[in-house]
Amino acid sequence: MLRLENIIIHDAINYHQLLSISSKAREKLSKDKTQTLGQASRISGVSPSDIVVLMIHIGR
Repeated sequence: MLRLENIIIHDAINYHQLLSISSKAREKLSKDKTQTLGQASRISGVSPSDIVVLMIHIGR
């Protein structure tokens, strides 16, 4: 989990284009604008599989 705190999510990411994550996660991530994957993983409605997809998209 500590590793996720160091992975930065860039502001330019468009969550609505990531069709592999749930619609609820797309909505919440777009609204909250988290800065790291660790922060995103603590949002209610964002599942661990959504975080994995984000990691792949970011390139980690």
